[in-house]
Amino acid sequence: LFNTFSQCISKLTFLIILFASFCLFVFCQVFNDPIHGSIELHPLLIKIIDTPQFQRLRFIKQLGGVYFVYPGASHNRFEHSIGVGYLAGKLAEALRSRQPELNITERDVLCVQIAGLCHDLGHGPFSHLYDGLFLPKALEKKRKLKKWKHENGSCDMLDHLLKENNLEPVMEKYGLKPEDDIIFIKEMIAGPLQESKEQEWDFKGRPEEKSFLYEIVSNKRNGVDVDKFDYLARDSLYLGIKNTFDFHRFLQFARVCEVDGRKTICTRDIEEDNMYDLFYIRHRLHKRAYQHRVNKVIEHMIAEAFLKADGHIEIEGSGGRMFTLSTANEDMEAYTKLTDNVFEEILKSSRPELQEAREILQNIVSRKIYKFVGERKPSRIGKLLAGKKLAQPLPDEEENNLKPEDFEILVINMDYGMKDKNPVEHMHFYSKKEPDVAKIRTEIFSEQLIRVFCKKIDEQTLEWNNEQGGNDCIVKQNFRILFFCIYMILIFF
Repeated sequence: LFNTFSQCISKLTFLIILFASFCLFVFCQVFNDPIHGSIELHPLLIKIIDTPQFQRLRFIKQLGGVYFVYPGASHNRFEHSIGVGYLAGKLAEALRSRQPELNITERDVLCVQIAGLCHDLGHGPFSHLYDGLFLPKALEKKRKLKKWKHENGSCDMLDHLLKENNLEPVMEKYGLKPEDDIIFIKEMIAGPLQESKEQEWDFKGRPEEKSFLYEIVSNKRNGVDVDKFDYLARDSLYLGIKNTFDFHRFLQFARVCEVDGRKTICTRDIEEDNMYDLFYIRHRLHKRAYQHRVNKVIEHMIAEAFLKADGHIEIEGSGGRMFTLSTANEDMEAYTKLTDNVFEEILKSSRPELQEAREILQNIVSRKIYKFVGERKPSRIGKLLAGKKLAQPLPDEEENNLKPEDFEILVINMDYGMKDKNPVEHMHFYSKKEPDVAKIRTEIFSEQLIRVFCKKIDEQTLEWNNEQGGNDCIVKQNFRILFFCIYMILIFF
């Protein structure tokens, strides 16, 4: 009887281990990421990733036309989005464990992760080329003044994703409240859905005491968010450009403090240099890659090809309706089918109506791009509104039939993320002695330090403060040394 009982226990134990292994295999999927290493994501995030709407991001280049200049820049929005979702959860969990009084719930953390994961769902072909270059020209051509940003598309695509894959019941299964949390997720991606001048707090998803949650994925205050952490690290890796910003230190020192009556995410005062590195590497990537003159010319050529192809490429959307390149973003079923593959579709097409667009793309592939004439810095920063006037041919060039439309004037603006402002001035820092008091650091590009050392190092003279890790020393006996130090400092000042 004892042997039979032991056998039953052994079989039961084996079944329990087998079931646990099965659950781990099914629900806890691990991604091996070149930036963050092994990433383990929540089951709900896996459900979202496995939808056609999210998988679409595999076919959208992260850096658009930069790939034609930097062969290594072949990464896409898919892996970046997974990285942002992961970092969003890490920052939320760090704040939660460090400051329990913030009352960050499991719901909050999961919503922040979903927002990070889905923040780029609305990107079109070649990322910012679609909504930054092509779409404005297409709308101007059709005399439509309505502006559209990929953040709006991300919110629309999220609604479409949840509906088409019936994920709201799955959200409820994991403790979310779709009627409130979907609004919260979309607000973290695109900001307030409806701004009101009558109310000070425009967000509906979470109350004002959780205002800091809106700074994790897309920080409108100073641009310091996990989206930037991931793309700077990822782009630097694939471009082969050294990244000096360490986002791990930000996660380590991040803390919520009250600023002007509202809670905001701050970091330690000793991290000021690290934060300057953040905006410096952003500016450096813009200068060396994002705004590279060959890249910008190629992107404008692609946008021109899309304009000439617009209306000749039909994409089927909901209800069997047909959409063009410039209208596909109005229907998420059609937009799901619109990716970088449209480049190859035009290039390989034999349709006569696509000939002009095809020739432009063929020129890109064979490196017959627009010739660089020259560049100069204007006397003052601003947009050159008289671009067409600048493109007038010289008198001796008229015989070459050069016309204003034969020139492309590109105005390139590069800054540290806040135009002509210093973004670090909009950050708040706390000190080790006052962890709950946030202060703005003064902009200093030249500093002078007066360091005083005590030559006597015997234990009778000095007592090391163990609580501070041995960094602070207190002079116990010889007060004359301390007085002399103060006297020397006053002389220097």
